[in-house]
Amino acid sequence: MSVPQEELPILEAVIHIRNRLTALKKDRGDYVKAHDVLSLYQAVVKQVTRLNDVRDEQTPHKNRVDTTLADVFNLMSLFFLTIGKTRECPATYCQIATIRQLLDHMNESAVYNEIDLTTFQRRLEELRDIVRRDAESGLHPEAMTKLLERQLNECDAILNSMEESLSVLSVELVPLHEKLIQLRRQFATLAGKEGPAKAELKPLQEELRKIDAKRVDGKFLGPGGSSVPTSQAVLSSLIEECFEISQEIRAREVSKHVASSLKPIYDRLSEMRAELENLVLTHRWSLRETDLWNYSLSLREIDKMRVDGKFIDAEGNLPTGQYVLLYLLRRCYGLIYQLLSSSEPVSEELMPIANKLSTVKKCLNEVLKYGGPFSPRDLYPYQLALHQIDSLQKDGKFIGSDGSIPEGQGVVIAHLNECHELVGMLKESMEEGEDEEDNSD
Repeated sequence: MSVPQEELPILEAVIHIRNRLTALKKDRGDYVKAHDVLSLYQAVVKQVTRLNDVRDEQTPHKNRVDTTLADVFNLMSLFFLTIGKTRECPATYCQIATIRQLLDHMNESAVYNEIDLTTFQRRLEELRDIVRRDAESGLHPEAMTKLLERQLNECDAILNSMEESLSVLSVELVPLHEKLIQLRRQFATLAGKEGPAKAELKPLQEELRKIDAKRVDGKFLGPGGSSVPTSQAVLSSLIEECFEISQEIRAREVSKHVASSLKPIYDRLSEMRAELENLVLTHRWSLRETDLWNYSLSLREIDKMRVDGKFIDAEGNLPTGQYVLLYLLRRCYGLIYQLLSSSEPVSEELMPIANKLSTVKKCLNEVLKYGGPFSPRDLYPYQLALHQIDSLQKDGKFIGSDGSIPEGQGVVIAHLNECHELVGMLKESMEEGEDEEDNSD
């Protein structure tokens, strides 16, 4: 859809903001400053307000202005996480967008159960509380909170649709459905693994055949075999899909790789999965939330390559390796969601201090757990580390390099106080040990 003349200045301004955000993201020479992010946030809110003024709310729009704004909000949301403002509504945008991607994929594959849906419902309700609180307090403009409410409602609509799909399951078939969902996931995980899979594949195939053998004339019967419960098609499609993935794994064992036309996508997804799994392990020390932008962008581009849910080659054929790619794609979305959900309300500038305190606290707890005897020399490294951190404070606050007060003061100071309390407990136990020795003398 072409951009109307009255929206062109807005598009130009939004592209300029996106360029400035991208430049800020690439700058690793310094910590991201809250005032830089908030300044750009105010600029984008101004453009959204202008857009609402020139548009009719009743008419749905989807042109380049909307897609560019979506990019800006996604990136802006990651910046809010980076500066530690995780409990403000702009930080929820990227999380809601990632949940939407995951729900779309789950809905498409029909591989989910009640527990999966409950997990997402709970997280969406937490995000809705953040948006609702900001709307009531007026902390963020109405244009922003309304946009997020609309996105949350869209996620709720998908969830409701998925719940309705589960509600048609007969009570007698629920245990079988749960088992097939578990098997389908195990097959998909196996399909995404590199190397031989014969030993792990065989028991899964045997279990699948046992379930399939329970059908009589293609139907699962109720207790006593006297009835035919409804929702047979749901289970039948899951069984067929498990067999298809099983065949694909076996075919891969023979060919040793996915079809050559899909190899570039497979390599890229495998690389992203490895990098994201590494970030899950090391994110406290190495992750700047804006780093996730490039992964999200790449995944969206790969996702758009699918035609009717499948990857096709240049001739329009359906190459082998579909389930492998879909597993890797969904796994990457899941890892990004995991990283976004675990983001702490501490700014990037205070994160090194928070990490150091976390390490000191862990060590002190271990020392306390295994007991003494202790000497002053044993406690010296911890006391020195805490003294160095204490000396960074000014009037009880940790000050940024630009003189500002970074987000996350409460979290860091709470960790610091806890460490001091642990050192105090260790000193007491050390003194008690000395008193006992004196009494025995």
